[in-house]
Amino acid sequence: MRAFLVFVLVIGLGGSFVTQFLSRSVSRPSAPEHGVILTAGSEDAERIAELKARNEPHFSSQDGSIELQRNSDGHFYADVRINGSTVHMLVDTGASIIALSRNDARSAGLATSIGMPDVVGRGADGEVHGEIVRLDNVELGPLSAEGLDAIVLNSGEQSLLGQSFLSKFSSVEIQGDRMVLR
Repeated sequence: MRAFLVFVLVIGLGGSFVTQFLSRSVSRPSAPEHGVILTAGSEDAERIAELKARNEPHFSSQDGSIELQRNSDGHFYADVRINGSTVHMLVDTGASIIALSRNDARSAGLATSIGMPDVVGRGADGEVHGEIVRLDNVELGPLSAEGLDAIVLNSGEQSLLGQSFLSKFSSVEIQGDRMVLR
């Protein structure tokens, strides 16, 4: 079962990487590049704050649903609280499990080994190294889940919010440039 879960995760990650590659190879005049990790600086800090403000989920008080807006890069992002720490994640409906970058795992208080020698799957570039961890708490809007498994990836900068959490919603719908989680 674990091997199947890892295989499904790798398929989801592979699809995500291909999508990111294709979205970056398409010319988009004046559109900011969102998956780029920015270094500290006043202009960069302002740009990060602007991007996060545009990706702020909107909660409906009537039914507890969460609405996310599509970024100009074609993806949906959400700020998710993991073990009390806010992590900016790509919502990946094709990923079977939550995948965290090493930095996001550290900020959420997760300890990992230095080398991460475990092979957790295979990707287009070969073996994917990382570690399987258990998350104490994952929160997005009114929904929280405890004790979810996740993978911390040895490489990569973008954390993915996969089906291990998304399946807790009764529905995940994409309508134009909106994703609605109920």
